[in-house]
Amino acid sequence: MTRLKSRFLVDLLIRRAEAAGGFATVLAKGDDTSGIILVQCSNRGDPGPLLERRFAMTGGYIWESVGPEDPKDGESAENYRQRRRDADPDLWIVELDIADAPRLVAEWAALT
Repeated sequence: MTRLKSRFLVDLLIRRAEAAGGFATVLAKGDDTSGIILVQCSNRGDPGPLLERRFAMTGGYIWESVGPEDPKDGESAENYRQRRRDADPDLWIVELDIADAPRLVAEWAALT
């Protein structure tokens, strides 16, 4: 199975969001080849869940909801993102602002 580079996947997510009428931007650039991807979902600026792409023990990747239980707690979410970035400087952080962002991430993940 061919492993797609993180940079390619982030670029693909940004293009899919824009094509669907949303907005996406890179908040922190990670390793081009193998960086983990963390997506901050939002809808018209209203914060939603943090989703992280992780390697699964079965091979391949899974998406998990991570961070604070209350996605509207912006300070806790920012603290979580900063702790993850401090622990893993190769981490990509992408903000995705579109209606039903988790669904878009799931559709994008199915392509990869």
